[in-house]
This record gives sequence, C-alpha cells and structure tokens, in this order.
Amino acid sequence: MNPKVDLYFAEGCGRCKLGGTPECKAPIWRHIMEPLREIILDCFLVEEIKWGVPCYTFQGKNILILSALKGYACIGFFKGVLLSDELNLLHQQGENSQSSRILKFNEIEEVEKLQYVIKAYILEAIELEKAGEKVVFKTVDEYPLPEELLQKMENNLEFKNAFFALTPGRQRGYIMHFSASKQSKTRLARIEKYTPFILKGIGLNEEYRKQ
Repeated sequence: MNPKVDLYFAEGCGRCKLGGTPECKAPIWRHIMEPLREIILDCFLVEEIKWGVPCYTFQGKNILILSALKGYACIGFFKGVLLSDELNLLHQQGENSQSSRILKFNEIEEVEKLQYVIKAYILEAIELEKAGEKVVFKTVDEYPLPEELLQKMENNLEFKNAFFALTPGRQRGYIMHFSASKQSKTRLARIEKYTPFILKGIGLNEEYRKQ
C-alpha cells in the first residue's frame, strides 16, 4: 500500500479549494473506496498517485484509477472500451470519452455484492494490457470545430497558428472541452479562459500545473 493514497482518502487530490474540507469528495466516499482498494491490490497492481488520485499500474502501464466524484466513487479503466462488459456495468464518462469507462458505486453493499465481478473486470484489463491491445482513437480531423472556435481563429491569426501548432492530443482535448457545452456563451467563455494557455502551447489537462 502506498501511504500517499491514505492521504488522498483523508484530504482529496489537492487540485481544488475543497481539499481537506468537509465538502471534499474523497473523505465522503472513503468508506467505499477503501474496500475497492483492497480488491484492486488483490490483483497485484502497483499503487501510485497520478493526477492527484490513486492510479494502479501493471509493468509501468496505467490500468485504472480510483476516485471520488459528485454522487459516487468509481473505478476508471483506461482502456475500458475494450472490456467485454457482459453485465453492462460500465459507464461512459462524458459523451466524448473514447477509451475510458467507469464502474460507479454509491453504496457499500454494491461493492460487497460485486467484489468478484470487479476483480474479473480488473484481471481482464490486465490481460488486455499484456496482449498489447490498443484503442483506436478518432483523428483530430474527425472532430468538427465549434463555430465559436472558428470565429476566434478568423479574428486572431496568432491564436489560430498557436492552436494548430499544438499536438493532436492537445487539440482534441480542447475541441472536446469547448464542444461539450450546449450554450454558445459557455463555449465562448471556455475559449477565452484557455486562450492564454493555447498561446503558450499548454494542453487542457496541463494548465493547472503551469499556473
């Protein structure tokens, strides 16, 4: 067991102002994450902390993360889309999520009832990694650019050049984030918020580390 995981259960990931407060999700869902942790470790995965949350690896490859979100605790499989999921338990976390899939839990009884099923999913994920299975992702060209982003590019050549200078993965991350909102004003606000990071060549999931 990695002692940093115990700290996460007590204080959270440290990436928001709720860490260490009664509103932090990690302590709230600790009673469910702890038995999930035992099941995961019984599969002989290496326990680490990545992105502020418990991450479990096999031979240096990410297999799953354990985390607490609003309304539930979950196990997130990095290549969950490849799992057979015969019981239809996996959930897509966001409509643009291509690879990851999660198992949700909000009652301790669910963990107790499904402990052997959870372990079977984890072992299958490990076997997929051993076999070198890969998720085939959409290319950036397959994602339509939101109208607000196109307008920003038309009005700001420096921004346009900076955006297309980003790696394909960073471009995809921004496009999905901007497009996820149904309201134009929210899409505009997101684009303006991340413009300074795009101009610096920083990806969406890297911005908090650069501030």
